[in-house]
Amino acid sequence: MSRKSRNSLDTIEYIGPRPQKPQAKRPNFLGGWVVLLIAAGAVYFFGKPFLPLLQAQNTAPNSERADVLIAALQPSARAGDRLAAAALQRTRFEVSYEDAYYAIDYPNGDIPSDKGRAEDLIVRSYRALGVDLQQRVHEDMKGHFAEYPQIFGRKSADPNIDHRLTPNLQRFFRRCGAELLVTNEDGEEVPSRNGEDYLTGDVVTWRLAGGRPHIGIVVPGPGEHRDSPWVVHNMGAGPVWENCLLDFKITGHYRYEGDEAIDLSALLGDS
Repeated sequence: MSRKSRNSLDTIEYIGPRPQKPQAKRPNFLGGWVVLLIAAGAVYFFGKPFLPLLQAQNTAPNSERADVLIAALQPSARAGDRLAAAALQRTRFEVSYEDAYYAIDYPNGDIPSDKGRAEDLIVRSYRALGVDLQQRVHEDMKGHFAEYPQIFGRKSADPNIDHRLTPNLQRFFRRCGAELLVTNEDGEEVPSRNGEDYLTGDVVTWRLAGGRPHIGIVVPGPGEHRDSPWVVHNMGAGPVWENCLLDFKITGHYRYEGDEAIDLSALLGDS
């Protein structure tokens, strides 16, 4: 092979497009937002059923929220606020339901503190205000026994049990001028079923299934429900703080602060 032919192979000519430098890719911000929106939508869709549960936990009644309300209500000049604070304090106690008859001291007598029924919660709450319903109900019944429901066929007042029966408390509050009624569409005077008519410290009575009478005290709700009328009552599980004012048939609404119209001083001298 000649020199010329060998040199002709030394240089190779490239025919084609000119090579380009690779360009950096621009960030796809739109794609990132789409991913975030999809993720947020998935969280909302799958988490939505749990939102009511989380909200309920954030506003559920507990000892800390009760303490906040008690601290706010106790210094009030209004007796109803102080009564509500006393009722909320009762929720701190472990009380087994007990409706048996007990022979107790008089006045200021009480059954064992770890036992009680709905009426005992009312009596104990009022005693925190210096109002002894045991004595007040009994003394009024001694002088006006015929004005009270004739329960169990008894013929005279009994300081062991008179104040521990809802119908007797209802009649006592009514005789004291503490009953609150509204006029319904039929022109009848009945207890209101409008929660706005109930103030802190009001006493409310219900008729439960089977005609069983029940009684509780109106208190503020916990947290963001503070402006709503909740109740403290004992339906069998001890004193509880619940949003159940309108859950049952209301049979009585009373605002009794101890300054009753009845002249009990005259009755106290009766034998």
